[in-house]
Amino acid sequence: MGKLEYLAVLGACVLVTLPLELAGARVYRRPRRLARAVVPVALVFLVWDALAIAGGVWDYAPESLTGIRAPFGIPLEEVLFFVVIPICGVLTYEAVGLTLTALRHRAARRMRR
Repeated sequence: MGKLEYLAVLGACVLVTLPLELAGARVYRRPRRLARAVVPVALVFLVWDALAIAGGVWDYAPESLTGIRAPFGIPLEEVLFFVVIPICGVLTYEAVGLTLTALRHRAARRMRR
């Protein structure tokens, strides 16, 4: 895959969790709530990454990246990672909550019979 490997993995994560939104998770339909969940965490880890890169603690394999870097030398793929993966996590969390609620309602109906 080469230069698009990291982006392909992130794209696959989005594709795998997209059906959860379509099944009723309603994460993308509430962008302010999603931003409040994702942005603070992303900022903390982006600062951490920037400091680690500047300090020579780590860097990224250039053969797996597009070469586009955000401010402070952070690869574009890493910035997207801190947005995409939390969104996928929130989608999964909401879908599990919906499933558990549905199961509880189903069990309650059975108990009433």
